[in-house]
Amino acid sequence: MFAWRGLSAAFLMAALLGSATAQEKAPAGEAPLAGKTLIVATRLLPPFVVKRDGALSGFSVDLWNALAREAGAQTQFEEVATLPEMLEAVKERKADLAISAISITSQREEAFDFSQPIFDSGLQIMVRPSGDAGGFSLGGIWRAATSAPVLNLLAVLAALVLLLAHIVWFFDRRHEEKHKPYFPGIFRAMYWSVGAAGGQQPFAPHSAFARFLGALSVFTSTIVVAYFTAAVTSAMTVNQLKSDISGPGDLPGRKVATVVGSTSATYLRQLRINAKEFPTIAEACNSLISQETDAVVYDSPVLLNYVDNEGKGQAIVTGEIFRHEAYGILFPPASAVRKPLDEALLKLRENGAYEEIYKKWFGAVGSAAQ
Repeated sequence: MFAWRGLSAAFLMAALLGSATAQEKAPAGEAPLAGKTLIVATRLLPPFVVKRDGALSGFSVDLWNALAREAGAQTQFEEVATLPEMLEAVKERKADLAISAISITSQREEAFDFSQPIFDSGLQIMVRPSGDAGGFSLGGIWRAATSAPVLNLLAVLAALVLLLAHIVWFFDRRHEEKHKPYFPGIFRAMYWSVGAAGGQQPFAPHSAFARFLGALSVFTSTIVVAYFTAAVTSAMTVNQLKSDISGPGDLPGRKVATVVGSTSATYLRQLRINAKEFPTIAEACNSLISQETDAVVYDSPVLLNYVDNEGKGQAIVTGEIFRHEAYGILFPPASAVRKPLDEALLKLRENGAYEEIYKKWFGAVGSAAQ
């Protein structure tokens, strides 16, 4: 009797557990996160997270909204001010995940889980234009005078002066006794050649051919001087737009700004560069514009967005991208929502939705994570 009752209780318990499990599983064809509201931590970081008229947008926000629709989840955004606050919100499980422009690193992988990469990025350097003080500095003039175009032009002019001097000496040495020896005759001919190239002739040569060359030199001197002036001006303009900081190797000894807790801050410490770390990229950029610092090292797309908008005309991005890295969605360890969202991300790539979001914020597809 007791055995029958025990068996009946066991069957009843199994039926109840099976019923509960069936209720937990989403019905076939239903979105995997249907009915769930996910708390998403984020921070303002154009062009990834932008706030306009009180509403959040940007590449990362648009991508997340598409992922949430695909997975059937509802969203509650929690906006924080800094990167460490965003990481802390996920670590303390006050948020289910975080999305903005979060680099996937081995150090972060020890404490968090990441989605598949959502964007390929890298570090770059932002500086002030070297001519931002206005006018031409002595340093700028020297750099222009020693630039390759100007030096090449001077070399051509020197060759022409020497050629003209030798022609004049060769034809004029038969008419004047002191021109017969090569030295000092050639120096006198060079003196005349330089004067002719400048539009003036210190003395008149005797031979008809030399006089013809002199007249031709005076005629062309205006063109030569105009071309030389244009070359110098162009070189000085280019030098104004360039900076003497073009890569990480130029940073030692400079005042460098970056963002606290970022991969750029870690990278600079590895280079033994004592950078000033600001809570936000906006503060780091302001330090550059106010001449408190000489350069900002941070994520390339963020710096490029800044120089095209708030910092237009006041800052430039210099050099190539270095230390390539990928962004991902940040989860607490063993998150139950990571796998459904990874599957949703794959679907967005397959159906072209990811590409459309990328084009909206960055133009042609080229740096998107593959």
